[in-house]
Amino acid sequence: MFGYYLDLALRSLKRNKVLTALMVLAIAVGIGASMTTLTVMHLLSGDPLPGRSARIFYPQVDAYPEHKDTDEPVDMLDYRTAMDLWSAHRADRQALVADSVAQVVAPSSSVPATMQTMLSTTSDFFPMLGTTFRYGGGWRAEDDARHARLAVISEDLNNKLFGGGDSVGKTLRVGNTDLRIVGVLGRWRPSPLFYEVNGGRFMHGRTSPYYSKPQDVMLPFATALDIDDGHFSIFTCWASGSTDLKASQKNWPCVWIGLWVELGNAGKVAAYRQFVADYAAQQKALGRFNHAGNTRLRSLMGWLDYNGVVPGDVRLQAWLAFAFLGICLFNTIGLLLAKFLRRSGEIGVRRALGASRMAVFEQCLVEAGLIGLLGGIGGWLLTLAGLWLVRRQPAEYADLAHLDLPMFLVTFALAIAASLLAGVLPAVRASRVAPALQLKTL
Repeated sequence: MFGYYLDLALRSLKRNKVLTALMVLAIAVGIGASMTTLTVMHLLSGDPLPGRSARIFYPQVDAYPEHKDTDEPVDMLDYRTAMDLWSAHRADRQALVADSVAQVVAPSSSVPATMQTMLSTTSDFFPMLGTTFRYGGGWRAEDDARHARLAVISEDLNNKLFGGGDSVGKTLRVGNTDLRIVGVLGRWRPSPLFYEVNGGRFMHGRTSPYYSKPQDVMLPFATALDIDDGHFSIFTCWASGSTDLKASQKNWPCVWIGLWVELGNAGKVAAYRQFVADYAAQQKALGRFNHAGNTRLRSLMGWLDYNGVVPGDVRLQAWLAFAFLGICLFNTIGLLLAKFLRRSGEIGVRRALGASRMAVFEQCLVEAGLIGLLGGIGGWLLTLAGLWLVRRQPAEYADLAHLDLPMFLVTFALAIAASLLAGVLPAVRASRVAPALQLKTL
């Protein structure tokens, strides 16, 4: 029967092409608008490390000595705390992270010196986060210990300085120090850049800064402290009036280091959580901490949820787009109702010849579903156009706006579902047409 209903639907759509075009256009525009924003939101709120994120955690302790407006611990760690937790090696892998900006130049290149973003980290960062390399690889644990003068650079910086060739073994000058390049990152682009997330919940709807590309230069944490001491980005300080800015940054009363750990199972997670709590209690006994019980161990996705990293404007646009889709559906309901009721005579003849109400209802839904399919094709094209426009916006996440396979399938599923939903009321009304009354008017 489906083939018969489909044939009837095609004949009906061809009979009134203008009305059909209006309904298809209404569905297409609504789907295009909603799927553009939904796709962007899907990309921004997705898992930055698929298959790995469940094993990645972010520990917090509260080194802040005074009372705060929130019961949550500060988002980052001071130098001593970070080194204590990292040096204990209680996790399967652990990586310190801190960022700064430094002047970078390649002595063998004619490109002038530029200021580049720089990430200081430890060797576990690369295997723990599944980074991909175009050339070479990361450094080893012993390189951390001996303050090795090594660097990993981004693909963009490699293209700029070395024309995209294999630059492993070449020299990169950071500040006044020469570093040997050991690796060039491939197209590794976690979204969001989760290891940079802190304080996102205080942004109050402003555009999130966590969707930029990874840093252009990465080097061992100890090496970075040797050559860039005092220039790391600071998150929170206390007793700032007594801070000697000429002293090593590791002695400042500030939090500026993040620590990410990999824990392979629930038992290890529980053990590490207890380790962090015991460490905080020990530091309180030594007089360093005033809030010993204020510790956290959040998973990667839990950390992102806590900080609310999805830009507020994207959420607002998604709600507005779905409201617009609702308006389009109401218009489609009216058009379908007018179309089906204009065929009351035809429906009355079918009922008189023995067609049941359910048969008429199913025929009308098949026609509505076919309109949804056509609208889905139009909505897909409009979604591609919408994402093309998004990629040309100045937002940091603009280059991420692409339609992947799941969202491609959602586009057509949503279009057909929306059209079927819009067709229910008109189909019910059409199925209740009285045959006798219609036959008298023929």
